[in-house]
Amino acid sequence: MFEPTGPYHRAVERALGVAGVPFVKVNPRQARRFAEATGKLAKTDRLDAAILARMGALLELEARPARSELLLELKELYVAREALVKDRTAARNRGKVLTLSLLKRQNAQRLEQIDRQMATVEAAILEIIEADESLADRFAILTSIPGVSTITAFALLIAMPELGALEAGRPPTSQAWRQSPDSQGAGPVAHSFEAGAPTFARRSTCPPSSPPASTQT
Repeated sequence: MFEPTGPYHRAVERALGVAGVPFVKVNPRQARRFAEATGKLAKTDRLDAAILARMGALLELEARPARSELLLELKELYVAREALVKDRTAARNRGKVLTLSLLKRQNAQRLEQIDRQMATVEAAILEIIEADESLADRFAILTSIPGVSTITAFALLIAMPELGALEAGRPPTSQAWRQSPDSQGAGPVAHSFEAGAPTFARRSTCPPSSPPASTQT
C-alpha cells in the first residue's frame, strides 16, 4: 500500500506487477485526512508508513493487480495531451491581450505547434488501442454511444481499465467520471454486461424529482 507520487511510484508499481504482488494506491489527501482523524498531525516517512498500514487494515481496502505496460503507456500519452490542452488554453488567452504583431505571430505559431502535437499524441493513443483487440472492441462500443467523443472514450478506457470486464450490475470502481476537455458536456456513462452482450446507458446527473405534495379538496 502506497501513495501515488507521479513518476516516482511507477517503478515500484511495475516491479510489483512483474512479481504478481497486488497493491493499493491511496489518494494522498485521503491518507492525510485519515491521519488527522486519528490524531496524528506529525508527518514523517515512518509515521506515513504506519498510517497507511493502519488505514488499509481498518478500511479493508481492496488490493488490485498492477496495470499493464500498455495501459501505463496510454496513461502517459493522455496526461501529455491534457498538458497540451492547458497550453493551448493559455496561448489562446494570451493572444487576446497581445498588441505587438511580432508577439501575435509567435503566439499563432505556438498554437499551430500545439495542435500538431495534440494530433500526433491522439494518433499514437489510437494506434495503441487499435492494436489491442480487447481495447479496440471496447473503444468501438464507447464511440458508438451518442455524445461520447473519441477523446472521452480515450479517457474512459485509460482511467477505467475494468470497463467491460465487470460482473453484471457491479459498478466500476475507478474515479473516471470527470469530463474530458473535449467531451462537450457528455455525462457519465454507466455500463453493464449481461449474457455476454455489452450495453451502455447514460446515467442522469440530475437528482430525482420529489413527488408532488398531496392536496386536499
